[in-house]
Amino acid sequence: MIIIVKQNTKEERIRDLIAWIESQNLRTHVSSGDYTTIIGVIGDTSKLDEELISGLDIVEGVKRVSEPFKSSNRKFHPQDSVISVGDQKIGAGHFAMIAGPCSVESREQIISVAKSVKAAGATMLRGGAFKPRTSPYDFQGLKADGIELLLEAKRETGLPIVTEIMNANHLPLFEDVDVIQVGARNMQNFELLKELGRIRKPVLLKRGLANTLKELLMSAEYVMAGGNENVILCERGVRTFETTTRNTLDLSAVPALHELTHLPVVVDPSHATGVARYVKPMALAATACGADGLIIEVHNDPPHALCDGAQSLRPEQFEDVARCVFQIRQTVQQLG
Repeated sequence: MIIIVKQNTKEERIRDLIAWIESQNLRTHVSSGDYTTIIGVIGDTSKLDEELISGLDIVEGVKRVSEPFKSSNRKFHPQDSVISVGDQKIGAGHFAMIAGPCSVESREQIISVAKSVKAAGATMLRGGAFKPRTSPYDFQGLKADGIELLLEAKRETGLPIVTEIMNANHLPLFEDVDVIQVGARNMQNFELLKELGRIRKPVLLKRGLANTLKELLMSAEYVMAGGNENVILCERGVRTFETTTRNTLDLSAVPALHELTHLPVVVDPSHATGVARYVKPMALAATACGADGLIIEVHNDPPHALCDGAQSLRPEQFEDVARCVFQIRQTVQQLG
């Protein structure tokens, strides 16, 4: 249920209404704009008398929300959310360029890449410490040592770091990580999502290989229902019958998600295509269709990368992509 409060209503009256709603064992989400205040009511709202609430002198209107996702629903929060990551922001016009290697392999590698991507315009550093791999025989990441190397790269460059979590038991290792990534394989790991809801650290949630947008938003709801509203959504391609690319990048997800939710949406053209030469055109297309950011794999020696070298850009290639992305953004902003 959404309750639209009349303009210029005193804060005390709004607080009284919220207190009464929450006394019914319901939760509220308040969105205050320049001209209106919206109270989103979360829970079994069947016990609320819609006519009674509509008759209150401070209420302009009441609407029922049929979608199962509430906290992430744009109807509850008409303005775009802005997620702060250190000194960086993402959403509502703030664009994130997240770049770095698929896997952290050594101190020299991660610091070299970090310095290169920062010089090219990256605003955050990505790097895998725990790596989910299809084969149990493939490189699984440096784990805790990888996080320490990421933190060292952060100290060297000042870039906030983004890295993937595999298990809720690993959360103590992520205390100094700026953004916790939930990979496609864990999008519906609901126990992990519940644990991430108990912290206030930004969560980058990737769409699953065969999941709908509403399923993605329901996964975001698990995090937000726990009280953590710092969720960033990521489109990284879905599995189809096509085999030319690693996955099929669903760029229609970007405007569709912006219509459904207030959360920022980033695109991962590296995992979507699996081919380095396709990353640039898909990154530019994602920027043009309104993505709030990109997450791109960059390696200083892709042929010898321990993970996903085929889709990784060299630093000079990333510099070219970043330059073109910023030009596209300027064009889109001029077109309005």
